[in-house]
Amino acid sequence: MSVVEDPDPALGAEEVRVRTLYSGISAGTELTAYRGTSPHVTKQWDAASRLFSDGAAEPAFPVTTLGYEEVGEVVEVGTSHDGVAVGDRVWGTWGHRSSAVLDGAQAAARVLPPDADPRIGIFSHIGAVAVNAVLDADIHIGETVAVFGLGVPGQLVAQLARLNGGRVVVVDGIESRRNLALSLGAELALDPREGVAERIRELTDGRGADVAIEISGNARALHEAVRSVAYNSRVVVAGFIQGDAVGLRLGEEFHHNRVQLVCSQISGSSPSLSHRWDRLRLNRTALRLAAEERLDVTALITHTITLDGVAEAYRMLDETPQEALQVVLDLREDPS
Repeated sequence: MSVVEDPDPALGAEEVRVRTLYSGISAGTELTAYRGTSPHVTKQWDAASRLFSDGAAEPAFPVTTLGYEEVGEVVEVGTSHDGVAVGDRVWGTWGHRSSAVLDGAQAAARVLPPDADPRIGIFSHIGAVAVNAVLDADIHIGETVAVFGLGVPGQLVAQLARLNGGRVVVVDGIESRRNLALSLGAELALDPREGVAERIRELTDGRGADVAIEISGNARALHEAVRSVAYNSRVVVAGFIQGDAVGLRLGEEFHHNRVQLVCSQISGSSPSLSHRWDRLRLNRTALRLAAEERLDVTALITHTITLDGVAEAYRMLDETPQEALQVVLDLREDPS
């Protein structure tokens, strides 16, 4: 990892310049590029056919597009744009950069409330991922919801599932993450080494969870999620699984219990909801809940660092993930 100088572009009449305040490292997605396991690094994506083909796009490295969870302060406004003012704090996606030039209309649609903690802005994208997963889960009041994976998106999903009326059971191999989820409202936290499907059936009078959401990106967790749900129930697959799904055995509970696997991915919403739920609404919903303190996002922040520590931060997330949850880059001119 390295930090490079990149000249600021000129400002267009309908654009605004923002100085980044904070940028969140999305450990799951960004580490797929860091490790070279993402299909966007190892293969080529054709947007027209929506297919991957063999052969990496050249050059695969260096990857220069890391980061998609930013919040910044408007410092300059183009001459033909009046929907946003200098001093407004806006959220969006412009990468781990100290400044950026944004379309003025898009910035105006993404202004944070003036009294909100600006750090909530870095959860706009991952919050939308979590909201989308819960919409895909179609949770009803009183249902048991099993959430597999308690990284940042899993912690958000667990909170949102509870807000949606679910009885939430969470699963993760890291004890500190289980304890955090319990403090944020989960009813039961399970270690994946302790017979999760059996425990969930004990909790539900032998029935199984009404729905499970797998958001760790681990194929073995997806298999256990399939084992944990009731007959004719669904599992929402929201994790970014790379490579072969070793450990997922579709001839067992999936086949015999008629389990439905539903993909949840931020490029779109459920067909039954897409006419009402676009990407901007997903983003805004997550941030509104955070601003209203109904969704606790700042509790997920474990490390705040400056650019000087970025290489060590990625090394920590890669090698000792149990030490961190949400890592935030503090890009303010005066972090003190």
